[in-house]
Amino acid sequence: MKRIIAVNSNTYHGYSIHDAIDGISSTGFKYIELTATKGWTEHVFPTMIFEELCKIKDDLKSSGLTPISMSGHCNLMDRERLNDFILNIKLAAFFGCNYIISSIGEAHLKDRAEISDYEVAEHIKEIVPYLEEYNLMLCLENHGKHATGKQLKTIVDLVASPKVMINYDTANAIYYGNVNLKEDLESCIDKIGHIHLKDKAGAYNEWNFPAIGKGNIDFKMIIDELEKANNNSPLSIEIEFTKDGAKNLDEVNKAVKDSYDYLKNMGLNI
Repeated sequence: MKRIIAVNSNTYHGYSIHDAIDGISSTGFKYIELTATKGWTEHVFPTMIFEELCKIKDDLKSSGLTPISMSGHCNLMDRERLNDFILNIKLAAFFGCNYIISSIGEAHLKDRAEISDYEVAEHIKEIVPYLEEYNLMLCLENHGKHATGKQLKTIVDLVASPKVMINYDTANAIYYGNVNLKEDLESCIDKIGHIHLKDKAGAYNEWNFPAIGKGNIDFKMIIDELEKANNNSPLSIEIEFTKDGAKNLDEVNKAVKDSYDYLKNMGLNI
């Protein structure tokens, strides 16, 4: 099964979007997930001047990178953040993305609101008309207190829209949820629309997300489960290193190249 394989620009956290474009494209990848995560990695953001956004779009085109998705995390439990997320939807559409990714809570920022799954689903229903207008799929990421695919499936089922699916982060399920990855995948695989392919090393609750193939996650099992379910969701590689981050840009580029080589050796067509 031919599958889109991208690199999340958050892999270049602390470096510029232009560093990310250069590193990802020079490795041989053809797709990128742009990151617009408030207070963390703002490689693209609605508050940027239009000239800069156009320059990024031009650089992507000249580098042969297609933006397939955008990480636009907002706290969907907080109604005050819905308008911010709608701006992220419009930004994702500007770059021609097909998917927009968000956790239920605010990734990397302290949440200001916590509500029930039913109320979250009602908030998301307010966003669906914008997803339809801009032809985007929202994929909810397992993160923080919503750590598992099984939990997110409950919310997706409550929303009951083909425009809302799960973004399954393979390492977050372990780091935040300490789950059996195969069992959790199987519990929600029919609702997975996008995947953060992220490795995990060390103890389950240790911030240690190395290059693909350098940790403990069984990626062959993940691909086999997707194939078995006839699930052709795009894969977006995310490398977050340790809490200290990468030593330098060369280390980031090497991790991206190591991930590329590992997946090619698995037989994936990149």
